[in-house]
Amino acid sequence: MAAESAHYQIRLATEPSDLMAAQRLRYSVFVEELGGDGPLVDHENRLERDEFDEVYDHLILVDPSRDAAALEHVVGVYRLLPSDRAEQFGRFYCDAEYDLSKLRASGRKLLELGRSCVHPNYRGGASMLLLWNALADYVLANEIEILFGVASFHGIDPEPLRMPLAWLHYHHLAPEALRPRARAEHFQPMDLVPEDQLDRKAAMAAMPTLIRAYLRLGGFVGEGAFIDAPFNTTDVLLLMDTKAMSEKHLDFYTRRHEGRA
Repeated sequence: MAAESAHYQIRLATEPSDLMAAQRLRYSVFVEELGGDGPLVDHENRLERDEFDEVYDHLILVDPSRDAAALEHVVGVYRLLPSDRAEQFGRFYCDAEYDLSKLRASGRKLLELGRSCVHPNYRGGASMLLLWNALADYVLANEIEILFGVASFHGIDPEPLRMPLAWLHYHHLAPEALRPRARAEHFQPMDLVPEDQLDRKAAMAAMPTLIRAYLRLGGFVGEGAFIDAPFNTTDVLLLMDTKAMSEKHLDFYTRRHEGRA
């Protein structure tokens, strides 16, 4: 899978240097910028990595003008794990945070998304759109039916997150038949504000851009947030049924896919 714009290339990582550059970008964002950590994080070489990296596909956004030898060429990344490969590996990343038994029992083809990030100098432009378009191609080519993954609020204090978490709880809970639930040991209730006191404007202002993007496409959230202290985040599980996407978006992605077949 490869696509190019005037300034970028977007493709799946194929070389060890691609993966290491993706891990270097993740270190810059998740460790240096957001204060995260983990048992396999390599601080000496500035690589954010874990045991899942070898089984995921890594969708990378490349700026060819940057130094690949210095691992600077990857400026955006998404990790992708189809359910058949997760079954062979034995688990999804999200299994550590959420009970996914209902998703598995659905019998539908799943795709776990994770570690999405963009270099600070490339945010706000075409970068995220290119990643989303390439993700749509991947979803269609692999006949994915449900996408899911954790998205994060910065910090582990629920007080400043009361409004956005409550908005998600009251307005965007996944259907019961598919709804994952945060693991009990780190479960954070999301109904922190009474429904009649919700302020949509305040909720959206405090909502991370990635979560807002999923909601616009018809995304849902699981029950409860998960407090991830090592990564200094409060996580929510997002999921999207491709059949429930708005006709506008689905038609756009389908036409793009057919046009490149």
